[in-house]
Amino acid sequence: MATPKFRKSRSKTRHRRSQWKADNVALQEVKIDGQTVRIPRRLVKAAELGLVDVEQF
Repeated sequence: MATPKFRKSRSKTRHRRSQWKADNVALQEVKIDGQTVRIPRRLVKAAELGLVDVEQF
């Protein structure tokens, strides 16, 4: 595991962490029960099998 050569101050560490942002989940259009729904790709199979309620999306 890589280790820093010098100690970082608390403000530098927190400033670096605050700049990180997560990307929005890419939605995919799927036709389920005759209606087109946009849901995350990882839930497509579960939605087709009826394991996930697509009304919440």
